[in-house]
Amino acid sequence: MTTENPIIKQMREVMRGMNYARQTENIYCDWIKKFIKFSKMQDENALVENAENKVENFLTDLVTKQNVASSTQNQAFNALVFLYKKVLERPLQNVRATRMRKQPHIPVVLSVKEIKKVLAKLRGINALMVPLLYGSGLRISEMVRLRVQDIDFERGQIIVRNSKGKKDRVTPLATKIIPLLKAHLSQRKSTHTLDLHAGFGSVYLPNSVVKKYPNADKEFNWQYVFASRNIATDPGTDIERRHHIDQSAVNKAIKVAVKKCRSIDKKVSAHTFRHSFATHLLQTGIDIRTIQVLLGHSDLQTTMIYTYVLKQNEQAIVSPLDRL
Repeated sequence: MTTENPIIKQMREVMRGMNYARQTENIYCDWIKKFIKFSKMQDENALVENAENKVENFLTDLVTKQNVASSTQNQAFNALVFLYKKVLERPLQNVRATRMRKQPHIPVVLSVKEIKKVLAKLRGINALMVPLLYGSGLRISEMVRLRVQDIDFERGQIIVRNSKGKKDRVTPLATKIIPLLKAHLSQRKSTHTLDLHAGFGSVYLPNSVVKKYPNADKEFNWQYVFASRNIATDPGTDIERRHHIDQSAVNKAIKVAVKKCRSIDKKVSAHTFRHSFATHLLQTGIDIRTIQVLLGHSDLQTTMIYTYVLKQNEQAIVSPLDRL
């Protein structure tokens, strides 16, 4: 077994202490590994020496030679900022790399009729998860990480915790999905009870929660709403646990459902339902700032993209060909 670089190991420890999602941890650490390999460095002294130039060279190479998207370069930059500020405690100063300018693009949005068609083709647990994506405007990563206690049936809302930007927010829970969700949680509770009797039943929790509530990992309210079918070994702790369902399985089910519809030729993914949630709310008259809060966007400009979708649909421009 290959021993992990001490810097990467330290990075993981800091991120876990700050309750970052495991997926974010892996992505950031992968970027640091690439940065270390690119710059041919192995120890902390080499990383700190002439840091800004090394970071600039790496980010510029991503654009000029590897031709990555602006979002990919930004992700790499964020990982490096975290490394130097939180791990090495030597914040970067005035990094001037060649930056890829982000080009705005109109998101893929399904019509209400198309949403109905796709949802009708889903089966099993996917017939609950995908409507939840659309009905609450969730990112797929947010949905799979939902805990039982995040569902508030009395208020008709979902609490999205520690999402993008490490923020919490509240989003609506569709009334028509409540009976299905309650039935699913009843089954989850039965499965969890069986897991406990078999000597399992533990779930991954952030370090801060573990310290405050030592026995919380086996309580039902902390369990994932959408858990994996199988118990597996947690690579971070070697504890056998039932983790949340894999995101790729949901996207695969969506792809199959869209293909069955035949009449839908758009490129549809889990995120398409979040785009559709926002666009359809705008169509019903919900103001843009409310939608910004529901989506958890830090910048209103990010949310404004959905107004462009509406403008495209509302501009009844007649083609010159139709005037012949």
